[in-house]
Amino acid sequence: MTIYQVVVNDEAQYSIWPSGREIATGWKAQGKTGTKAECMEYIKEVWTDMRPLSLRRAMGESV
Repeated sequence: MTIYQVVVNDEAQYSIWPSGREIATGWKAQGKTGTKAECMEYIKEVWTDMRPLSLRRAMGESV
């Protein structure tokens, strides 16, 4: 079974990455690991606004 980790980029966009592989440039570990389903459920809970961070800032919203 593959274990994944949740990663996030500078635009506050989330993804999953196989644990143990080097994380792609521009992404950093979020601290959550588990099965694909567990990681996707975590992302569903925390990533409630899909707009890139730069767009939210440009629209004058608090982040």
